[in-house]
Amino acid sequence: QLQLAESGGGLLQAGGSLSLSCVASGRTFSRYAMGWFRQAPGKEREFVAAISQSSVTTLYAAPVKGRFTISRDNAKNTVYLRMNSLKPEDTAIYYCAAELDGSSDWTALRNYDYWGQGTQVTVSS
Repeated sequence: QLQLAESGGGLLQAGGSLSLSCVASGRTFSRYAMGWFRQAPGKEREFVAAISQSSVTTLYAAPVKGRFTISRDNAKNTVYLRMNSLKPEDTAIYYCAAELDGSSDWTALRNYDYWGQGTQVTVSS
């Protein structure tokens, strides 16, 4: 079992920056690829970014590419999401997730084994 806990959400104005953290406890964090997803009110949960176990490979959704950066520190069992140039449409609950089975599709929710409870990010115009 892997437990994930997000933090760092908040309320800020458009154009601002925010960093989210997700701390893992339980099994070996470094075995998991990690992803960030978000869910806006009335919308389905969507992929944001993912990173491989050794940080060699990253993947971003088109709406956030160039503005968001995913990173991880395996020594601290933590994955981060740095968000710059935030827009009102980035408002959502942000979730981190862990994927163990080596799926080739990091964008699919079904491929992730563990999820955090989420942290709210609200961007005002």
